[in-house]
Amino acid sequence: MHEKLLSATLTYRVERCIYCESTDVVRNGTRLTKLKFPSIGEQPIRLNLRKQRYLCRSCQRTFSAQTDIAPTNHSITHRAAHEIVTLAKKSLPVKTISEIVGISASSIQRILYQGQRALVTPPELPAALSFDEFRSTQNCFSFICINAKTHALVALLPNRSSNTIKDYFNNTYSLSERQKVKIVTMDLNAQYQNFVRHLFPKAQIVFDRFHIVQLAGRALDHERLQALKSMTDHHDRTYKALKNNWRLFHQDENQISASENKYYRGLNEFMTAQNVVDLGLDAFPRFKQVYHDYQTILSFIRNRDRAALQQLVMNYQPNGSAMDTVIRTIQKNYLGIRNACLYEYSNGPLEGVNRKIKELKRSCYGFRSLSHFFIRIKLIHA
Repeated sequence: MHEKLLSATLTYRVERCIYCESTDVVRNGTRLTKLKFPSIGEQPIRLNLRKQRYLCRSCQRTFSAQTDIAPTNHSITHRAAHEIVTLAKKSLPVKTISEIVGISASSIQRILYQGQRALVTPPELPAALSFDEFRSTQNCFSFICINAKTHALVALLPNRSSNTIKDYFNNTYSLSERQKVKIVTMDLNAQYQNFVRHLFPKAQIVFDRFHIVQLAGRALDHERLQALKSMTDHHDRTYKALKNNWRLFHQDENQISASENKYYRGLNEFMTAQNVVDLGLDAFPRFKQVYHDYQTILSFIRNRDRAALQQLVMNYQPNGSAMDTVIRTIQKNYLGIRNACLYEYSNGPLEGVNRKIKELKRSCYGFRSLSHFFIRIKLIHA
C-alpha cells in the first residue's frame, strides 16, 4: 500500500535546560521521528518530522523538541489513537480497524488494552440496579449489572455464580452503601433472588415485564402445539388457523379486528382476524382457557392492573395445562411481579446492552481473552 509522506522540521528557541535549568544550551543536530496519522481513504499518512536536539553544556545532557501531536517517545499520534478508539466503539474487529487507519494490529491492541482495567468499580451504588448475564468466552456466562436509571455499567464479573456476585458486592461496598439501593430489576431467575435480599436489605425486587409475558406466551404456544398434534387432518380449517396464523393468538384481544375482512393465505379465505381466532379457540376448550389466562396476564402487564393480577392468582383453577406452571411461578414471585406494575424500571436497557455485546462478539468472531472482551464492552458502552 502506498503511503502519503509529509516532511517537516520542529525547532524552537530554548532558554533553559529541562534538567538543570542552566541557560548554556546549544543546538545539537536533529533526530528523525516517523509519526503515523489516520488514513485518508485507503492511503496512510506518515509525517517525517525532524526534531531539533539540544545540548546543555553544564550537565552534558541532551533533549529533543517536544510536540503535542503525539505522546513523548511515541510514533502514533493522538489523532490516530482517537480514531482507533472511535472505531472500536463501533464493534469493529482489530483487523478491520488496522486496515482502515493503516496501523498494525499489534499497535492497535496496545492502544486499546494496555493500561486499561477490565473490571468496573463505580465509587458508589445507584438507587436502582439491573441484573442479567451474557455468554462470554469459552461458552461461559458472565454477570453484568447496570444503573437502571442512567444505564451506566456497575459491574462486569467473569461468571454468574452466587458466591462471585456476593463476594464482589460485599468486598467492594459497605453495608451502609448497599442499603442505598432501593430497586433491583431482573428476570425470573431464582438464583438472584436468594442473595439480593442479603446484599441489599432495603431493595425491592422488580421482575422484568417482558419475561413475564414471554413465560405466558410459551405456555400458550405449548398448548397450541398440543392441539395441533391431536389433529390428524392437516387440511382442516382449524388446523390451518392454529398453525399458519399463530401470531394472532399472541396479540392483545382489544387490537384484533372483528370487522375488517382480510385474505389469509393459509386458510385461502377472506375473514376477520376475530373469526380466525374463534376458529382455533372453539375447537379446543382447554386451549381457549389458556388463551384467556394469557390475555389476562397481558392486560395487567400493559395496564399495570394489580387488581386483575390478584384476581387471576386467587381464582385460577388448575386444568393440567402449561399455564398451571406459569400461575405457580406468579404466585411464588407475586411481590416482584406486583412491583413490576408499580415501578417504571425494567430490564429493557440491559437487554439492549446485551444485544450490543452479542453484536461485538459476532463481528469479532469471539474473544479468547476475557479481560480484552470486558474492555471492549466498556468501550461500546461508553
